[in-house]
Amino acid sequence: MTKQNTRIVCGSSAVASVCLLICFLIEEVRGDMGNNMGNDMGMDDTSEYTSPDIVNAGSKTFHWLCTLGFLLLLPSVVTCLSFAGRIYIATSLQCICAFYAFLEAAVLRFQDNDGVENRTSRGTAWFLAGLTWIALFSGGLAGGTGFLVRSKRLQTFISNTGETRLSYLHRGLSFLTVVTGWVKVCLAPVALFGFCREAHTGQCIAHGIMGSAFVLYGFIYVLVLIIPWIRNGQASYSQDYIDSWVMCAWGIVNTFTEHRWGREAWSVHDYQHTFMGIIWWAGGILGIFLSRNGRRTFVPSLIIIFTGWAMSQHAQHLIISTKVHNMFGFLLMCGGALRIIEISFLLKDKRTLGKIHSFQYLAPFCLVCSGLLFMGANEEQLILVLRLDGDHSAYVLIIISGAFLVYFWMMTCLEFYLYLVEKGEQGFLPKSYELQEENTRVSFELDNISDNEDAGSFNV
Repeated sequence: MTKQNTRIVCGSSAVASVCLLICFLIEEVRGDMGNNMGNDMGMDDTSEYTSPDIVNAGSKTFHWLCTLGFLLLLPSVVTCLSFAGRIYIATSLQCICAFYAFLEAAVLRFQDNDGVENRTSRGTAWFLAGLTWIALFSGGLAGGTGFLVRSKRLQTFISNTGETRLSYLHRGLSFLTVVTGWVKVCLAPVALFGFCREAHTGQCIAHGIMGSAFVLYGFIYVLVLIIPWIRNGQASYSQDYIDSWVMCAWGIVNTFTEHRWGREAWSVHDYQHTFMGIIWWAGGILGIFLSRNGRRTFVPSLIIIFTGWAMSQHAQHLIISTKVHNMFGFLLMCGGALRIIEISFLLKDKRTLGKIHSFQYLAPFCLVCSGLLFMGANEEQLILVLRLDGDHSAYVLIIISGAFLVYFWMMTCLEFYLYLVEKGEQGFLPKSYELQEENTRVSFELDNISDNEDAGSFNV
């Protein structure tokens, strides 16, 4: 058989495998939704729900948009600049974030109709304000900001620590401000509508943490895909090896935290969540073994597929919740299946092909989309949809619209970072301005040395 015929046969096998996987997943979801259809075309009885009384919708929306811009989007730009070594402009923009974060914590409130903001949202605001100011301070030290380095003690601290370590510290803190900003932006609607109180707190926490974890997982996938020195890296371990270790560790934690073994009776939800933890550490062990010595493996993706199927099978009190969970599980299964196809048929067990194919962007998007769906699938939020006379299809579409924007935000930040790195020799700021900053800094250091020598001669 010639090489051309071999390629045709392999390509046909890959296409057939893709078709079979997609058909299986679609048929599985159709069957699940058909089984869950009750009376009235599978719609919930909304006669007991009243239309929500939304107060000051315009001002609250504007407040949330400001929080989105100054505590999430702008810090993302700051983080890109910091990782690219543009400390001066990064700290300049971070000043805006720091002042707004303090204003958010001290003055502004995400209050519900009773004028109350939950303690978690309030505490997150103060934590984010403190974290942003600490990041700004570390950036000022790393960049040699004039009014900071005039202090003798700070000069000694910078000399002992080193500007390189301070720049690494600023990068880490800046990234943490983005993660905390994500939490704050997601908590704002919860606070405004008075969600997640009393018996609903645990469910909201579980949905928020696990949904955000899938969003972060999708971000890591697209990070490895877009950044060329990570994608083309020759490390002794593969990404599947790291994924397997993380899944194994998470599975062990989940196995012993979802149910108090020997101290309480088992319930349906205990079985569901505990056994999901067991399959994660069991599969993780196999994945670690198969991916050793830098090899690729299908196991992490297969664990994602089984997780998506299990999530789509969870019994829910509301029909709309069941349908949203079905869609979440379907997208999660698609993400895992697409990842297996990418590793096995597109990359053929290699690390990279040297260029990015459009198909490779699909699996991370499915993970981001499924994560947002799971975050929005808590019971109180779905009851609000019913109170607004909405249905699952409209709600799923608006969540997926948000997933498109979140994915766009991720890729824009990564592409912006690559642009800054590629233009590193030329510099982000005009060359004359950078030379002026450098000359000013050198002049200040020389003046400081001269003053120290004069003081030393005077003491003698």
